[in-house]
Amino acid sequence: MINSSQREFYVIIERDEDGYYVGEVPQLKAYYSQGETIDELMQNIKEVVELCLEETSDEIKEKPNFLISG
Repeated sequence: MINSSQREFYVIIERDEDGYYVGEVPQLKAYYSQGETIDELMQNIKEVVELCLEETSDEIKEKPNFLISG
């Protein structure tokens, strides 16, 4: 697994019409989360990033390496 504590991600935070904070991580496509407070949102975003990095790490392990010469 990739250690997410060694990477930095930007989070764009907006407040929706119901008063919830909604966060987006632009470096990761289609990864959003929300929370009633900014602290809750940031905890949720951290979990989303960790899951994304874990999934990406698993995909890299599963893909075979090909060497094409020509």
